[in-house]
Amino acid sequence: MNLRDKMHSEMASKALFEQAAGYALDYAQHINQRGVFPTQSALLNLEQLVETLPVDQGDAEQILSDLHNLGSPASVATNAGRYFGFVTGGVLPVSLAARWLTDFWDQNSALYLMSPITAQLEAVTERWLRELFGLPSQVVASFLSGSSMAIFCGLAAARFRICKNQGWDFNQQGHNGAPPIRIVAGDSIHGSVIKAAALLGFGLDNIEWVDSDDQGRLIQSKLPGLDQNTIVILQAGHVSTGSFDPIDAVCDTASQAGAWVHIDGAFGLWAAATKQLGKLTKGLEKAQSWSVDAHKTLNTPYDNGILLCSDREALVSALQLSGSYVNFSEHRDGMLYTPEMSRRARAIELWAALKYLGSDGIDELVYGLHERAVQFARELTLANFKVLNEVVFNQVLVGFDWSEESTAEFIALVQQSGECWIGSANWHGKAVVRISVCSWATTAEDVSRSMASFIKAREAVVC
Repeated sequence: MNLRDKMHSEMASKALFEQAAGYALDYAQHINQRGVFPTQSALLNLEQLVETLPVDQGDAEQILSDLHNLGSPASVATNAGRYFGFVTGGVLPVSLAARWLTDFWDQNSALYLMSPITAQLEAVTERWLRELFGLPSQVVASFLSGSSMAIFCGLAAARFRICKNQGWDFNQQGHNGAPPIRIVAGDSIHGSVIKAAALLGFGLDNIEWVDSDDQGRLIQSKLPGLDQNTIVILQAGHVSTGSFDPIDAVCDTASQAGAWVHIDGAFGLWAAATKQLGKLTKGLEKAQSWSVDAHKTLNTPYDNGILLCSDREALVSALQLSGSYVNFSEHRDGMLYTPEMSRRARAIELWAALKYLGSDGIDELVYGLHERAVQFARELTLANFKVLNEVVFNQVLVGFDWSEESTAEFIALVQQSGECWIGSANWHGKAVVRISVCSWATTAEDVSRSMASFIKAREAVVC
C-alpha cells in the first residue's frame, strides 16, 4: 500500500482516533491520582525518544502508544488542582472538547474565505470581550499566541499612531529620522514587556523607569512628565504579588498629555469581569490597548492570547501584509489584526469558554481563584509562615528568615513530594516562594493538602 492509500485508510478508520481518545480520557481520569511533577524514572524514560530519523514509514498506532506510554507520565499535571508554580491555567472541559473538534477542522484563520466559521466566531468573541471588560465599541481584538505577542502588537500600534500623528509613515520610513518615542513603565513590569520593547527596537536603555511600592505597584506621584510621544505601560496583576497599578489616575494623567496607555493584564485583566474585584481595574477603558491571556485565568487550552486595541487603523497598519493573492472580504479577516498570516483557530475554544461560562460563570471562576489564594494565605499564616504580599487577586508570596539555600531546599522538597508544585522568585533581594492559583480545578481540599506538604518540608529543613 502506498503512503497516500495508507493515510486514506487511517482517516476512514476510527481506530487511530479512538486509540488517541482512549489515552486522553485515561490521562484525564487519573490526573489527580498521580504526582504533579513527573517522577525521575519517567524523565529518564524520555531518553528512549532520542533516535535517528527513521527511513521507513512508521506504524501510526505504535507511534501513539509510544507517545502515551513515554509522554503522559513525563507531563506536568497542570490540569489538576495542585499546580501553583507559574501562572498556568487549567483547562475547561468544554474548551478542551471544542479544541478537539476544531483540530479535526484544521482551519487556517487568515481570511474569511479560508474559514468562515472562524471569522464569525472571532467577531462574536470580540464583541463579548468588549462587553465583559467594559470597553468602547471601536475596540478590536487580535487572537494571538499569548500576552508576549499581544504586548508586541499593542506597542507596534502605539508606535504607528505616534509617528503618523507627526506625519511620519513608520512602515515606509522606519526608525531613521522617526519622532523619538518614550516608554514609561513601572520598575516591576513583567519581562514580556521588556522583550517586546527590545524586539521593536525601542532600546531598553531608553525606558523611563518609575518607582514602585512594596507591592510592585507603580507610584503615580513618581511619573515623569508625559507628552504625545509617550507610551505608558501599566500592569493589571503583578506576576509575583498580583497587585494592580493605579490605572484610573495614571490614565487620566496620560489622557491630558495625549499619551498612549497600554495595560498588560495577562492574568489580572479578568478582574474587570467580576463584581467584587472590578475595583482593581477601575478606569481601564481609558487606555488605548490591553493584553490578556485566555489560557491563564480563563482556563482555555494553550495557547490563547488576546490584544484589544481602540485604534483599529493603527493596529491594522502596523501589522500590514499585502499580496496579489490576498483576497480580503467584507467580513472579518483575522490576519489584519495579527503578525501571522497562517494561524490556528484558537478563538473558537475561547468562544466556547465564554458561551459556556457566561458573565456569571466568569465571575464565579475568577473570584474563586481569589478565594483559594486567600485561603492559602490564611492557612500559611496560621501555620506560622510569613506571607509577604497583600492577597488582592490570585498570587501569594511566602518569605523565610533562613538562608537562600534553605529556601531552595524547602522548595525542592515540596516539588519532590508530588503533592503540589510551587515556584520561586526573587523579591526585594531575597529568595521567596511564589504561589499562583490559576486553575478552576483547585479545591479547598487541594489547598489544605498542599499546606501539609509545606509543613512537612519546613520540618525537614529545620531539622
